[in-house]
Parts: sequence; C-alpha cells; structure tokens
Amino acid sequence: MRKFNLKALLSLWAALVVLLGLLPSNCWASSPQTSKQLHSSEDSSSQIQQHPFMHRAVLIDVGHGGIDGGTSFQGLLEKDINLAISRRLYMLLRSEGIPAVLNRDQDYALSDDNRWHASRSRHQRDLSQRKQLSHEIPTAMIVSIHVNWAKNSSRSGGIVLHQPEGRSTLLAGCIQRQFNELYQLQHTFTVGKPFYLLKLSEVPAVIVETGFISHPSDRQKLTSRKGQVEISEAIVKGIISYLTMYE
Repeated sequence: MRKFNLKALLSLWAALVVLLGLLPSNCWASSPQTSKQLHSSEDSSSQIQQHPFMHRAVLIDVGHGGIDGGTSFQGLLEKDINLAISRRLYMLLRSEGIPAVLNRDQDYALSDDNRWHASRSRHQRDLSQRKQLSHEIPTAMIVSIHVNWAKNSSRSGGIVLHQPEGRSTLLAGCIQRQFNELYQLQHTFTVGKPFYLLKLSEVPAVIVETGFISHPSDRQKLTSRKGQVEISEAIVKGIISYLTMYE
C-alpha cells in the first residue's frame, strides 16, 4: 500500500485555501446588487420595446406662416389657426408619451430659417426647409396641419391627404375615421399627388385639412378653443390607432 506524505498533503491543502480565498465572491453566488441591476436592466429593456417612439418623433408641420398667411376669411388667417391647433396637438401627443416636434412655434416663415438653399424663391426655400427637418431629427411620420377653403360654402369637414404608399395610407385612414366621427360626415382620404411634402418625404406623411374656413360651422370649430381641442384630439386618436396597428 502506498504511503501518503502528511506534510505534502497539508501543503497542498494550504495552497488550495489561499487560492480559493483569492477568487472573487461573485464566482460562487450572485451579488444581490448585481441581480437587482440585471432585473432593472431587463425591465428598462422591456419598457423600451413596448414604447414605439423612444427614438423617433411625430414631426408636426405647421402650415404657412409669416408673410404666407394661407387661405383666409374676413380677417381670419389660416396660418394662425394652423399654429393654434398644432400647439394643442403637440401638447396632447406629449401627454400621451409620444415625442413630437413643431417646425415652428411662432408666426414666421420657415423660408427665413433656410440659409442653405440657393433658390431665390421664398416658396421653394419654405418647402425645402420643411422637408429638411425630417432629415435632421429621427422622424417617424410627418403630420402637416392646414385649413381648407371652397367657393361652395356648404362643403365642410376634415379631409386627409396621403402619399401613394402603404404606411401613409394607413395613417390617413386612421385620422380620417376620427374626423368623420367628429364632423359626422363620410369623407374619404385621398392621394395628394401634387404636394411637395408628400412627394419628397421619405417617411410616412399626411396633410391634414382640419376643416373649411368657408363653412360657418367648421369656422366656429376651427377658431374656438373647444373646437381646436376636439380637432387635435381626433388627430391624436388617429395617430395612436395607427401605432397600434402598424408599430
């Protein structure tokens, strides 16, 4: 039978103790703090995945502005109505946790911000500036706010124009459905072929004609606080409906 050297065994045991003592404690068991951090990270990741707009925003394009008043009726200017509704839309979107950006929050022409376009045309610089902003910020969609006008004063209600593209069509349909409920009408959303913003935008874009300034009832809604809130709420509901289906 082989004899064991007691002295050698004791030396080996001492070496093992020293070695194990040098190993960090988390090799044997999870640190409570580390475990907590992991759960926190997982929770945060879960929240990010559930939120459709953590990194992209709704770009609210406020129609006209400054020298460009848009359509009008007896002193009422489209540019002022667009701005009032857009501000309310911005606040409502933010209250729903959806990032939003206004391309103007005062009465001025966006062409004044455009120092890079070589064109002498104020209108062309205005349009290119509106498009450019969608390239400078992470943009999920563009919602352009406008007011309609017609020679026939009986025409009324909100109408949404869209790109010949699936996502834009879906977004337009969602907003149009809410407008039809608000105005108690059955308008159909349509392709807005000749419009610069719809033709050149690389993200889903819609032009929202919020009502007819030439129609008495629409005009009351477009210019009153209550009506502007109702219009803004209808647009927000449409956007949320779109996110639910598409995102």
